[in-house]
Amino acid sequence: MLRRAVLLALLALLPAWPAAAQEISLQEVLNNYYEAIGGLDAWQAVQSMKATGRRMIMPGIEAPFTLTVKRPNKVRLEFTFQGMTGIMAYDGETGWMVMPFMGKPEPEPVPDEEVEDLEQMADIAGVLVDYEEKGHQVEYVGLEETEGTPAHKLKVTLKSGDVQYHYLDSEYFVPIKIEGTREVRGTVIEGETILSDYKQVDGLLIPHAMETRQAGAPSGLVITIEQFELNVDVDDSIFTMPETTEGGQQQ
Repeated sequence: MLRRAVLLALLALLPAWPAAAQEISLQEVLNNYYEAIGGLDAWQAVQSMKATGRRMIMPGIEAPFTLTVKRPNKVRLEFTFQGMTGIMAYDGETGWMVMPFMGKPEPEPVPDEEVEDLEQMADIAGVLVDYEEKGHQVEYVGLEETEGTPAHKLKVTLKSGDVQYHYLDSEYFVPIKIEGTREVRGTVIEGETILSDYKQVDGLLIPHAMETRQAGAPSGLVITIEQFELNVDVDDSIFTMPETTEGGQQQ
């Protein structure tokens, strides 16, 4: 009798979250996630978004940037470095860039391997919202500790076939880390993004700090968002690659 009482007391001290992982479904996790970030209807109503902030290029060096996204599938990123402005953009079909600090001052198509990155940036609400309509698959893996926090781990197979793992805080159901792999010039690189500093923007919960790093690295490059604007007026022409004349001047 005493031994059973001691055993029950010890069990009561164990963390409850492993058992909880067996009692929650994928849809329950997603429903909690949608509620946490402000609701599906609210996110589906967002037609455009503009973010301004700073991105660390290398330790001690930051570049101010502006990111503009518009439905459906349009994105433009401008950033200033060494007194010059770089552009990466996608109009829903074509990805292009201007990189003057790399000796490329005229618009040109981005490498094929980077088009998918631009397509993901153009997804205003993120891959977990309306994922089936977008052609993605999502599976619930279980509860796992990451960044010192118990988190619901989701396996996301993108339409392209690439796989990501999204970790949602077990208490607040917001993403705290995203893992994935990408191929750069024939080399597969494992990377991860840490999301933090969540703030309300017109009723929607959005992370204002992101750190990207190679998997397992102690630190990486930090992105800090200073302002988010929703449903701003955006002309579609800013996403289209400008034509150039024979002399290389933009028309």
